[in-house]
Amino acid sequence: MEVQLTNRQQHILWATVRHYIATAEPVGSKALVEEYDLGVSSATIRNVMGVLEKSGLLYQPHASAGRVPSDSGYRIYVDQLITPSLRSRSVSQTDATRSLLPRSGTESLGREVEVALQKLLQWEDRSLETLLQGAAQILATLSGCISLITMPQTTTALLRHLQLVQIEAGRIMLIVVTDGYETHSKLMDLASKPEERQRDSEVIDRELQIVSNFLNSHLRGRSLLELAYLDWSELDQEFQRYGEFLKNSVAELSRRTHAPTATQIMVRGVSEVLRQPEFSQLQQVQTIIHLLEEEQDQLWRLIFEEPELEDGAKPKVTVRIGAENPLEPIRTCTLISSNYRRGSIPVGSVGVLGPTRLDYESAIAVVASAADYLSEAFSYFNP
Repeated sequence: MEVQLTNRQQHILWATVRHYIATAEPVGSKALVEEYDLGVSSATIRNVMGVLEKSGLLYQPHASAGRVPSDSGYRIYVDQLITPSLRSRSVSQTDATRSLLPRSGTESLGREVEVALQKLLQWEDRSLETLLQGAAQILATLSGCISLITMPQTTTALLRHLQLVQIEAGRIMLIVVTDGYETHSKLMDLASKPEERQRDSEVIDRELQIVSNFLNSHLRGRSLLELAYLDWSELDQEFQRYGEFLKNSVAELSRRTHAPTATQIMVRGVSEVLRQPEFSQLQQVQTIIHLLEEEQDQLWRLIFEEPELEDGAKPKVTVRIGAENPLEPIRTCTLISSNYRRGSIPVGSVGVLGPTRLDYESAIAVVASAADYLSEAFSYFNP
């Protein structure tokens, strides 16, 4: 969301969100004057809050009440106003703005999570399921949210043989045979320039055979999902023209042959979160519990999915706020998630679910640290 705010507007939005997170009460200018060193009068704060309301970042639940952050206001807060290293998206604020906003101890909180996991779980002596159950409980306790940890993906197709074949000028087929003797193929244009299509067919055939032999010797026995994450730029310079073709082809074949399968989700911390004032309506509570208990496959897909950023990168932590959640039962909630990995391959997810009025910096730090810890611990298991 592209909203350009002045330093003063950013600072007042930051203070409003922080105050509302702490009190769950609509925020007025008097409260901000008393509790935050904003350096401006109450009248100025009221005027700025009015501008933020017109921009859709704040709203008044009642005509005589103070203001409350909207989903868009929380999004600006997460993307622009909290500790940059913990954000799920790119940073656009200036150094001057960063120095204006106080920092919280999120780095120490992340370390606290790591210490708690290492001390209490002692994964060397435990089963994988016990490890994940313990991590879910610690995550719920430290975040104050519902914690969600998925069991890992345990099956995937392995590469048995790979062959690149020239079909016609500029057209190449990638053929992959898996360990289950299933065959998959992908046809793509290799040459984007007319002169490339004029290259000698026999030369291309020889190059394709060399590349095929090289890839088979290095990649046989690895999962197709893993191949999609390889750095194809490591190919010898003379074969670089095939790098983008291979990257795109293998990624598509991987998606075809390895559609992630929903696994069990460890859920902890439900009773504590549902005492929050945002969950005072019985019907809302029932729909959330029904989702957690009866429709885990829908929730699993949501927390395992890694949305792609504009530059093609994947966020370390994904934050979905309110209406950004596609599942109706949690469209008044915030879902924060991160995948844990085996090497570079995502195999499971860590997440927390709570009201949109949550301590985002702490929750992001907790989720990121838990995912890092499980990624390290998971390398010792061979599920």
